Amino acid sequence: MTSKTVHFTRRERQIMDVIYARGEATAAEVHAALPAAPSYSTVRALLRILEDKGFLRHREDGPRYRFRPTQAPAQARRSALKQVVNAFFEGSLANAVAALVDTTEEKLPPEELTRLEAIILKAKQK
Repeated sequence: MTSKTVHFTRRERQIMDVIYARGEATAAEVHAALPAAPSYSTVRALLRILEDKGFLRHREDGPRYRFRPTQAPAQARRSALKQVVNAFFEGSLANAVAALVDTTEEKLPPEELTRLEAIILKAKQK
């Protein structure tokens, strides 16, 4: 899949979460795993929409389709994060990180601060 802009509704996100957790799933499996699930036909329609958007593909397994994601979870997270940074932080990763760190109501644990420092040091070395 090429880099698509990720626009998921709440339900689409829930469906993607189920499929990412399982690796692949049928409509019935997705339906059973959703909280306060909509009708089965709605789940099938949402799976088709996600497939049309390029986020899922299917393979036939007897009379049913098994859906799987077209990109790895890490790649999907990066794509979604890039969209948020562009939309809300004028494309500035520094502004996004500052917003997350500055608005944390609790003090960041030392291990998280150490990890952030290591990530920044690694980025400087590139």
